[in-house]
Formats: sequence, structure tokens, C-alpha cells
Amino acid sequence: MKIKTMGFPRMTRKKGEKRDFLPELFKKLSNFKGIDILIEDGYGKGMGLTHEDYLNKNSNLKFTTHDDIYKQDLVIVLRAPNEEDIKIMKEGSILISMLHYDTRPLRNDLLKSRGIISYSMDSMVDDENNRMVVNYWGTSMTGAAVAFNKLKETMKYFYSEGRRPINVAIIGLGKVGINAARAFKRLSDKTFYNKKIPGVIIKILPKSITINTEALKYILKETDILVDASRRSDPSQIIVPNSLIYYMPKHSIILDLTADPYNDEVDPIQQKAVEGIPTGTLEKYMIYPEDDVYKTIPDKVDTTNRRIVASCNAWPGVHPRESMSTYGKQIYPFLKILLEKDPYSLDINSENLYERALVKSSLHYFMENLKN
Repeated sequence: MKIKTMGFPRMTRKKGEKRDFLPELFKKLSNFKGIDILIEDGYGKGMGLTHEDYLNKNSNLKFTTHDDIYKQDLVIVLRAPNEEDIKIMKEGSILISMLHYDTRPLRNDLLKSRGIISYSMDSMVDDENNRMVVNYWGTSMTGAAVAFNKLKETMKYFYSEGRRPINVAIIGLGKVGINAARAFKRLSDKTFYNKKIPGVIIKILPKSITINTEALKYILKETDILVDASRRSDPSQIIVPNSLIYYMPKHSIILDLTADPYNDEVDPIQQKAVEGIPTGTLEKYMIYPEDDVYKTIPDKVDTTNRRIVASCNAWPGVHPRESMSTYGKQIYPFLKILLEKDPYSLDINSENLYERALVKSSLHYFMENLKN
């Protein structure tokens, strides 16, 4: 299969979403001849960019409608398209996006039934299983700053020399969790260093603590910011039961960096690691106990105990240009492979790291490993 057309849609159906790939990516793509590159009308507008900004980097770009974009051979969009957009795509076409196979079984089934060749950016990993298209720092630092700034408002005597140190507890010691610890260290030093005010104590909660209800209860009683940076192999299993939120201080903040969705259309129900907290968006990432967003949580989920929640399903998008500069540099080598090779000939044993990673990011590879 030879890719003859590429489509780059906007993500305007996601409220608050401003991100599009920057003109620099399209300058690199201009090196490939005989391929029509189509981008949606208004591309980049949310970041203050114009059609001219893109045409100055690649004069062969063509602007067209949203639906037309999804009819191309290869569609590239950061956030996963909705069901309606996927149904526009033609059989045998290729989709590159953040598809999160492990927590989106219904979308996986739709892509398979439509005959769409899918590559998930969040599954593009090297031989050591490190993600290759990712913005860990953008996720962790942005979320940490939002939660920390809100704590300044909610915690009495935040700037008092006589208060105890601020306690941050982090669940998850992967790249997101490590970067969250770095972020809070930076925020603590920036705010309190060379002052007589106690800074931040950062605690990492391993499984041996989170499975111990009494130990977790003891820690949560003095936790000012609880961070979920976990990655669960079974998304139906909660880590912090809603009943334990009761013990957290009233001023405390729950920071949701994973933004795993609820899904009551599967059995058992897919839950968040911290039971009963909502998922935020770019339009609304600060959620208060009485917010209507709680009504969107499935009835089966216990939401009795509530605190202020900082949650966003796209934390890097809070700073869109910085985010897309990173993603554009990271995704280009993968696009280069697809434009130079037949997607059906990709080899997991290739000497090319990016080709091997592409194979591992395919829905086909995910489904085959799921069987095993």
C-alpha cells in the first residue's frame, strides 16, 4: 500500500482544545514528493497561527473540510477521534493518534470492525519499553502547578512560618510520578527557599502501603495533595477507596494526572484509581465538590466523600505551543517510516528502532498480545 494522501484534522470537537501540529512539522514533510498533505480549515487558529504561517513552511499544503480530512489514506491527530469521525474513514486507511488501547476496548472494536490500520502514539515504545511520543514533564509540571496554586488558596496559613510542612503523596513511580516529584520539588524551592517557611515533603506510596487500609488512612490524614500517577494493569481495580477520602483534610487537593475514564459499558466497570473523582478537561480542570460534573460519573461508583480535584484529560494542552513542539519532533520519524515503506511490510525485527516501535504500537499487535 502506497500512501498518497495525508490528513491533519483539528480537534475542535474537544471543548477547550487548541492544539494542532506546528508549521515546522509540515516543513519537514515537504521533502516527500507525490504526497498530498491536507489540513483542516482553521488549523493552528487556537494557537494564534494562520494559513499563511503553514504555507510559508510548505507551499503545497491544501486546506479542506473536517470530514474530507478523515477520508485520506493517513490521518494524524493527537487526541483520538470520536466515533463519528472514525466512521468517516475508509477501510484500509491508517490512523495515528493517542488511542490508549488498554482503557478503550469499545473504540478498539470499532477500529477493527472498520478495517482501519491503527498506530497509537502512547504505545510507541523503544526496546526498553520507554515511550517515544510523550510529554511527561508537560503533564506532571502543569498538573502540579495547578494543584499547588489552588492549595495556596485553600490551606490556611500556607505562608505561615509556624505551620507544619506541606505533604504531597504520590501514587505511581513511573515517568509521570517521578516527574511529579521533581515538579513539586521545584515548586517548593521556588516558593519557600531562603524563607523561614517549611516547604514540601514528597512521599511515594508503594503497593505495600496502598493495599494497607490503616497505613493509607494514617498518611491521608495529613496529605495536602494526593497525586494519582498510577498505571494499572486492571482498570477495574481502585487503589484509594472513596471511604478513605473522608480522612483527608478539608483543604486538600486530589491531583489526577492519569485521567483514566469511567466506563460502565464493560464488565467489571472501569474505574479511576481514586474512587469517585471526576475527569476534567482543558475547558474545566478544577473541579469542586458540588460541581455538576459529578453527575456524569456512573451511578455504581461511590462519590460520597469529595475534595477539590485537579484533573485534565490533556494536561500538556494547557500550554499548547510547547506541547505541540515536542510532539511534532517526536512523531516525525514515525511518519517518515510510513511514507517510505508499505505499512503491511513493517517488521518488528527491523534494524530501525522507529519501525520496530511502529509495529508494537499497532492495534493488531495489541490484540495479539492480549490473546496471549
